[in-house]
Amino acid sequence: MNQTHIPAILDIEASGFGKGSYPIEIGVATESGETFSWLVKPEDDWVHWNEEAAELHKISRQELFEKGLSCREIAQLLNEKFEGQTIYSDGWGVDSGWLALLFYTAGQSMYFKLDTLPKVMTQFQLEHWDLTKELLREKYGWQHHRAGIDAHLLQLTYQRTAIEEQLS
Repeated sequence: MNQTHIPAILDIEASGFGKGSYPIEIGVATESGETFSWLVKPEDDWVHWNEEAAELHKISRQELFEKGLSCREIAQLLNEKFEGQTIYSDGWGVDSGWLALLFYTAGQSMYFKLDTLPKVMTQFQLEHWDLTKELLREKYGWQHHRAGIDAHLLQLTYQRTAIEEQLS
């Protein structure tokens, strides 16, 4: 991937980890740098709720019912924004399952591909990733574990590490 090209990024917050967990917030940063985030209204049979996860993302289940969009609405928005594209996740192992669950529940096909972010990173970026991401988080004072913020932070980290590599 050309280092001047900034990839679209997806991040998902969930009700917890493991069996029974489901997506509760979807965040994306587009190739043009726009950031979007949607709370996911739980389905009737989505009852798993991990209090430790809730402590991290600070989203209440009640907030999801009051402000969340349906899986169908979010799937349509994602397809409209990313049709034919590849978007990337730093947590592909879990995010791909939660995204598949969202689309399955919505009864829709995904018109884009989700891939792992390290696939488009250089060795330099991988080596400087964690420190750069932490410095950016501190600089902007961003809360961790909110999907839109995390997607934007990942995209900025990608961009910053690519620039640093070009300058080194």
